[in-house]
Amino acid sequence: MIFHNPSGAPELACEQCGCRWFDRMHGTCYECGSQVPAEAIAEFDRALQAFWAKNTGKEGSASVPGARPPADA
Repeated sequence: MIFHNPSGAPELACEQCGCRWFDRMHGTCYECGSQVPAEAIAEFDRALQAFWAKNTGKEGSASVPGARPPADA
């Protein structure tokens, strides 16, 4: 499930409980322990790429701490 924060950046949320906190080492939701499906991660990656593409070149373009920008950025 993808949410968009107030700046328009996508955020991945748990399909089961809606929590947006994940244990990235184990690929599970901190709230309910559900496994994050690969399809959800791929959907989030596509949404993040679209967000970066839309905001490329704008002053103060969004950066996501810990995330890697697209190779062509």
